[in-house]
Amino acid sequence: MALNLEAKKVIVKQVNSLASDAVSVGVAEYRGLTVEQMTNLRAAAIQANVSLRVVKNTLAKRALTETTCECVMPVLSGPVILGFSQEDPGAVARVFKDFAKENEDLIVRGLGVSGEFVDADQIKRIADLPTKDQAISLMMALMLAPVEKLARTLNEVPTKVTRVVAAVRDQKQ
Repeated sequence: MALNLEAKKVIVKQVNSLASDAVSVGVAEYRGLTVEQMTNLRAAAIQANVSLRVVKNTLAKRALTETTCECVMPVLSGPVILGFSQEDPGAVARVFKDFAKENEDLIVRGLGVSGEFVDADQIKRIADLPTKDQAISLMMALMLAPVEKLARTLNEVPTKVTRVVAAVRDQKQ
């Protein structure tokens, strides 16, 4: 179905709005996926707070111009789906990586993170990064560890004294 000029302008504006606020953008070729598989991909993306868009490449190139997502333009060819993440730089990579495990027809072309292009073979590295909440919990665990160790050590002193007194009592009996 051919789009008229006004519809194309609306699409470019929507994608440009997504790209302007995006921390990362992923590009994947979806040729060969069934409607059910695409629905599953969209559901996984919604769960990860990722916006997916299937847009003609010429319109996508216009929309991505002068944004941080401009770095993915060289891989925009063929039937591609764009994934935008507004918060977590690794969210798009995780969604595409997890989906590609079960569906070989999804071919990840690349990822743009804060204006830097990451090749498809490096996606696993980005996908394995912890989320913001995971990173905060790891940091809190590291900060809490010395306090817990001190508390256990201080608690051990009266315990050892009690054991020594009990051993002396048992020895005298």
